[in-house]
Amino acid sequence: MKKVYLDSAATTQVRPEVISRMQDALASSYGNPSSSHGFGRTAKTAIEQARKTVAKYLNAHPAEIIFTSGGTEADNMILRCSVRDLGVKTIITSKIEHHAVLHTAQALAYEYGVELLFVDLDSVGNPDLVHLESLLKRDESKKLVSLMHVNNEIGNTIDITAIGNLCEAYGALFHSDTVQSIGHFPWDVQKCKAHFLTAAAHKFHGPKGVGFAYIKRNTGLKPLILGGSQERGFRAGTEPFHNIVGLEEAMNAAYDHMEEERTYVTELKRYFIEKIAMAIPEIAFNGLSGDMEKSTYTLVNVRLPFDPEKALMLLFHLDLKGIACSKGSACQSGSDIGSHVLTEILPSEDMEKPSLRFSFSKYNTKEELDYVIEVLKEFGSH
Repeated sequence: MKKVYLDSAATTQVRPEVISRMQDALASSYGNPSSSHGFGRTAKTAIEQARKTVAKYLNAHPAEIIFTSGGTEADNMILRCSVRDLGVKTIITSKIEHHAVLHTAQALAYEYGVELLFVDLDSVGNPDLVHLESLLKRDESKKLVSLMHVNNEIGNTIDITAIGNLCEAYGALFHSDTVQSIGHFPWDVQKCKAHFLTAAAHKFHGPKGVGFAYIKRNTGLKPLILGGSQERGFRAGTEPFHNIVGLEEAMNAAYDHMEEERTYVTELKRYFIEKIAMAIPEIAFNGLSGDMEKSTYTLVNVRLPFDPEKALMLLFHLDLKGIACSKGSACQSGSDIGSHVLTEILPSEDMEKPSLRFSFSKYNTKEELDYVIEVLKEFGSH
């Protein structure tokens, strides 16, 4: 059976060179990085080199990079520590953030009495910056703004520099979940004015179970996980050395080949949009995912003109045909709850139609996209 993987926004295929680097690390560099002997020092040196590598691509200082188990831990750590350590009394976010941010913010509102405010969204899911400014200046409370750079379901990209400038003007902290964009876009933390960013290696062809937080120096955050002195005392626990060097290898490859791979994947997305619109004329694109200029080049979210009852079998049918995609974020695909992102931006009649997220990578081909479109067209015609 033909196999087509179009779910790279959920997780990506690991690059062969990343696997090779990790295998070598597991086989030969097995010392505890905290040990003072040669085996430990070898591992520790490699971890610090990986930290420098990450910092280089962000134009950050190595001390500002903290390795974590992934984006969810990094988001939790930043939001929780900001409230606990920095006196944040108000969190401003949007209703279409990843649940790692939304659920944490809601928990902090319950546990600490933090005021939780939601910035208005337009009809396609972009934050209203005029409303954001009004929320920033409504009172003198210490505020944290948390808005993701690339939405993981509809692909909208926000003007992170403009938001950073607004936060700076009103003395607010700025956190951005950049899990869907680090490894796919160039970054300069000096320009975007963010205090905190988060990333996960498995979104850019690295291993699962490792990511990092960018935490601007002198912000005053204290450790969330206590124990040893790992990660400069900020995150205790023996470092997953093989995962960290895997992340470094994936990041090197992502930025070394970014221009050519971005050109290739952008063309795949453009091709998919044109062909599926011709094959299924009544199709619609959710958010800005159909706009090549205002959304990420890595995904598209389509709303299909299929009967709601029949549509219940759509994902199952695609799976039988060897096609992997998503009806929303992978974090909630095992749930019957609909997409919280689409619920916010679509009228109820459109929510009854099936929506699918197709996300692309360097490993996909136009022939695969032709196959997927043909399967969808055939499903809709029966």
